[in-house]
Amino acid sequence: MLKLYPKELSMKKNTPLPPLDAAEQKRYIEVMRAENDRVFESTGKRRGAFIETFGCQQNVADSEKFAGMCVSMGYAIVKEAADADFIVVNTCAIREHAEKRTLSIIGQYKHLKEKNPALVIAVCGCMMAQEHRQDDIKFRYPYVDFVMGPSSLHRLPQLLCQKLKTGKRIYCPEEAEYTVVEDLPIRRESDYRAWVSVMYGCNNFCSYCIVPYVRGRERSREKDKIIAEVQELVAAGYKDITLLGQNVNSYAKDRADGYDFADLLAELDAIDGDFVLRFMTSHPKDASRKLIDVMASSKHIAHQFHLPMQSGSDRILSAMNRHYDTARYLDIVDYMKEKMPDVTITSDIIVGFPGETEEDFEGTMQMLSHVQFDMLYSFIYSPRKGTPAALMEQVPREVTAVRFDRLLALQKEIGQARNEELVGKTLRVLCDGVSKGNEALYSGRTEGNKIAFFEGTSADTGKFINVTVERADAFALWGKKQ
Repeated sequence: MLKLYPKELSMKKNTPLPPLDAAEQKRYIEVMRAENDRVFESTGKRRGAFIETFGCQQNVADSEKFAGMCVSMGYAIVKEAADADFIVVNTCAIREHAEKRTLSIIGQYKHLKEKNPALVIAVCGCMMAQEHRQDDIKFRYPYVDFVMGPSSLHRLPQLLCQKLKTGKRIYCPEEAEYTVVEDLPIRRESDYRAWVSVMYGCNNFCSYCIVPYVRGRERSREKDKIIAEVQELVAAGYKDITLLGQNVNSYAKDRADGYDFADLLAELDAIDGDFVLRFMTSHPKDASRKLIDVMASSKHIAHQFHLPMQSGSDRILSAMNRHYDTARYLDIVDYMKEKMPDVTITSDIIVGFPGETEEDFEGTMQMLSHVQFDMLYSFIYSPRKGTPAALMEQVPREVTAVRFDRLLALQKEIGQARNEELVGKTLRVLCDGVSKGNEALYSGRTEGNKIAFFEGTSADTGKFINVTVERADAFALWGKKQ
């Protein structure tokens, strides 16, 4: 019989949760490990856990922690939901489309629960930090066993234990304090690419964005913890390490000692080894010349900068509450290009933000032509409940669609030209293995994070190789391995 840790967590609505210390967390893991080991000994088969991930790279990193906790609890990670005894859905709330797709997937799990009533289904992540979405799960998806927001990620073993102990559905309140929880087990998806979170939350409150409401205020990890994690990854042979944060270059602004993100990068760059260091996502208001100088003089930091512009109109940037204007943005870009002529610059653009006029949109198109982005992640504006922009006058969908197509067409021309500049050059590429789209070729990513295709061998996977670019289109490079 399952000997569950007896302490039951109070789940009263609007009653914040007390902290969960590391020793208590470990006890919950040990309880589940003992039970799953008992099942394995009696059946010869490990219980399976399936992790479904939606959204950004931070969610991917969070899911690696979910997977790590599941393995520590004695589960085997399975590739299909149908093979699972425990399903964790890590949700995204950044756009309405992502929420609808997530709810559709959750709906498909109903038949799995009917086939296996012992199946436990947890819905986690940013959607579940919204009270109305928790209510959706409560009333429309009665087969979901427990929900929790991203700040409660570390409570997975605790909530699983409580569900199995009481048999009751659980709707986890928010934490009493948004803290940084260290030393969670991690099961990484790759043996050579890794995500390292350096901070959590956001203080910017862009008028269209829900992140500060679902991820909380900015909290930075201690630098020694970050440095130790990167050192361990390099020692283990990881080649490509990306530092993550909702606003990564505001790292340590919640500290009083003057240490900043550029200082952290400089310390990480001093680590010996053959690896590339990246970071995302940056905010233009926090992109300093000091940061660019560190990048330019570094041994390991990729000359790649993802710098979301969102709009090329100062009026719209003000309405977005972005805290910079186009002149400030161009100053950053021009300094980057001066210090790193080979820099790859990518960006985000929102088309159809409330109140956007044709003149505003033309400003965005002019900025594209001026900056010459290597790649653009463009989105049609999606209202988010609870944000100021959702209450503003909306641009007609048909107008937005036309503008979006024009933006994509211009960026395709720019991307093609930028990539064609690389034809004839030999680039270092980290090989990811056989291409998913063409099994005759291998694929990888350059230091500038461009996709490259080439003829390779299985021995190349996870290694840096040199590829001479022979042709290019707007989205990828093709070349010959040297």
